[in-house]
Amino acid sequence: MKVILRQDVDGLGRKGEICDVADGHFRNLLGPNGLAMKATKGAEAQGEAMRRAASVRNAASRAEAEEVATKLVPTVITISAKAGEGGRLFGSVGAPEIVEAVEAQTGTVIDRRALSLENPLKDLGQAMVMCKLHPEVEFPITVDVIEE
Repeated sequence: MKVILRQDVDGLGRKGEICDVADGHFRNLLGPNGLAMKATKGAEAQGEAMRRAASVRNAASRAEAEEVATKLVPTVITISAKAGEGGRLFGSVGAPEIVEAVEAQTGTVIDRRALSLENPLKDLGQAMVMCKLHPEVEFPITVDVIEE
């Protein structure tokens, strides 16, 4: 059965694509959850319109993410924290603190979930934190943790 996806479906396709699926898969999962609709002539035109709109939104969000990246890559974000002997922090510096410092120092608002920080920063010094604002735009942010 040919269906048009209304949303991105893992393992099947992206919004607006025409896919061939088993009748039961549509009847039990895709149809009831509103993830897809049967492919008719009118629905195919609607799917094409969804694909065009999605590509325009994608291009706009990518351009916006690249603009933020060009602004943040050369900037060093400074965060002050209390530290003991040997440069170990008493607490840690996590994504919320980094996002707050980026906004305060550059005026750029980013989501904390865009930062890929495996473990919080626990030492003084510089660290590189990767930021992914768009699936195709990933860039490093340099964070310098100094003693308060």
